[in-house]
Amino acid sequence: MTRPWQAADGHLVLAIRLTPNGGRDEISGIELDADDKPHLKARVSVVPEKGKANKALIALLAKSLGLAKSSVTLVSGDTARKKILRIDVEPEDVIRKLEALLRL
Repeated sequence: MTRPWQAADGHLVLAIRLTPNGGRDEISGIELDADDKPHLKARVSVVPEKGKANKALIALLAKSLGLAKSSVTLVSGDTARKKILRIDVEPEDVIRKLEALLRL
């Protein structure tokens, strides 16, 4: 299966499908969408209003990967379930952490 991230020069771009108001905060794996594009599945317990779910997603991802929240930014998908995040850290380090988190 292809990975939902792409390494770039000095950062990583990550595709995510977020389920807000999901009962708990977790990153639960990788899935393919209808176009066979991979994305990371995540859920947060907060409701999707005034950017709360996006902030919770960034906090969850940063905590799960041992990163500063300031290194994770939302590139697109502000009000959509599918989001693109940019992680401004050396890509190889983040990829290793993602693969360990997802047991790949």
